[in-house]
Amino acid sequence: MSVVIPTLNEERNLPHVFAKLPDGIDEVIVVDGGSVDRTVEVARELRPDVVIVQQTRTGKGNALACGFAACTSDIIVMIDADGSTDPAEIPLFVDQLIAGADFVKGSRFSKGGHSHDITKLRKLGNDGLNLVVNVLFGTRFTDLCYGYNAFWRRVVPVLDLPETTLPRPTDGSKLWGDGFEIETMINIRAAADGMKVGEVGSIEHERIHGQSNLNTFRDGFRVLRTIFSEYGRMRRTHRNGARPGGVVVHQRPSAVTPDAAPAPVRNKVANRPPAAAVNPAADRQHVAHLNRGLRRDEAGSRRAEARATRED
Repeated sequence: MSVVIPTLNEERNLPHVFAKLPDGIDEVIVVDGGSVDRTVEVARELRPDVVIVQQTRTGKGNALACGFAACTSDIIVMIDADGSTDPAEIPLFVDQLIAGADFVKGSRFSKGGHSHDITKLRKLGNDGLNLVVNVLFGTRFTDLCYGYNAFWRRVVPVLDLPETTLPRPTDGSKLWGDGFEIETMINIRAAADGMKVGEVGSIEHERIHGQSNLNTFRDGFRVLRTIFSEYGRMRRTHRNGARPGGVVVHQRPSAVTPDAAPAPVRNKVANRPPAAAVNPAADRQHVAHLNRGLRRDEAGSRRAEARATRED
């Protein structure tokens, strides 16, 4: 398991974050965005085996892309360095991946989740953006803009993030996907490509030290632009012949017979390792189900089949 932590002047927060990292983590990757304090030195003092990566451009999106590229473990978890995401929750995400999910996201608003940091204005904006995505993509996300996610490393190519080797624009702007819109982008791409996407109730804490780099209006409009951009991307993908399946979340894996033929692989859908057996009694109540509804053509086809069966 690799944990990716983007940082920018977080020397006072890292001791709190590192202290709550659970056992079983093979690799901690700190991606530094040009800190002028002792962020890098503190990370090395706290964990001598930490991997330090310098991001190639600016923005959280580029930092995450650089971190993902450096990961060597099967599972990648992305958390924040300000103490807002609780590393002690990582096993909840991993449990869902092992149970069959491709991509698991934290939710402050599903059962078991809460936020000590979000303002009423940001909550209103998040609800509106969430509604737009669920209508356009047929998903059931409860928290679109929360950046606590875990997924199999094989998923990274499917997310199709901006290449880390590309130069920064000369006008000082960010490449598309280099900013805070990265969280929305990867959530939507995971869903649109037909992965099994799960939600885990998560508690967001207030930033421990320092100030957030998030701008409510600027980044909110950037996220809205991302949603419509990704919707156009999905429609172009469908026109080109790729028809990824819907989002099926936390659907208990069925027993596989050794002699059974392998299931066909969908276009650009990340393959999953064999899922571990799931004990129904152990299912956590705070896990939200995001099962996507049938598309109109699929629903019509099934109604026609049912009528034909009755006539026979």
